[in-house]
Amino acid sequence: MKRFKKILFAGLIFFGISVLFIFWANFKIENETEDKVTSELSELPNEKVGLLLGTSKILANGNPNPYFFNRIEATVQLYKSGKIKNIIVSGDNSRKHYNEPEDMKNELIRSGIPADKIYEDFAGFRTLDSVVRAKEIFGQKSYIIVSQQFHNERAVFLAQKNGIEAFGYNAKDVNQYAGFKTNVREKLARAKVFWDFLFGVEPKFGGERIEIK
Repeated sequence: MKRFKKILFAGLIFFGISVLFIFWANFKIENETEDKVTSELSELPNEKVGLLLGTSKILANGNPNPYFFNRIEATVQLYKSGKIKNIIVSGDNSRKHYNEPEDMKNELIRSGIPADKIYEDFAGFRTLDSVVRAKEIFGQKSYIIVSQQFHNERAVFLAQKNGIEAFGYNAKDVNQYAGFKTNVREKLARAKVFWDFLFGVEPKFGGERIEIK
């Protein structure tokens, strides 16, 4: 019985520390990026490149993914306002018949973005990969990231820690009920950021340099 109590006590301590760490990680990321992330075009500088972060076009239930289409809309606004001249579409292409960069590129073209202004990054499997590859593969040391605010904060933080001057343009979010799982997952992802720092995690793939000039 005493051993069980000790195990239970240790488990509660570990749980408490984990919760506190998650809260700290979220606070730190939000605090250090609040001046770099915005929903107002007028607050953004002009940059050569916008980095559009990928997500699935279609949900598991077959419905259109509002996160995807809201990001497309925000990217089109950014381009047509003259804030960016080129777009990197970065996402997952690891499964057959699943291609986030291609889906994003096609939707951008349908919205009037010239195809020759869109660069595909097929190895953006994680946010870390996307932001670092924009620098190492596409040669950009400063750019504007497009995603929802919660995602932009983490992406800008990762970019800053990798020597990149990044800004975030917030696409419209979805309602809290529909986005509940996504937001919970984001809280955990922010804690993992510091775990990756601790162990020096790097992008999974390199590749041939394709500098955007």
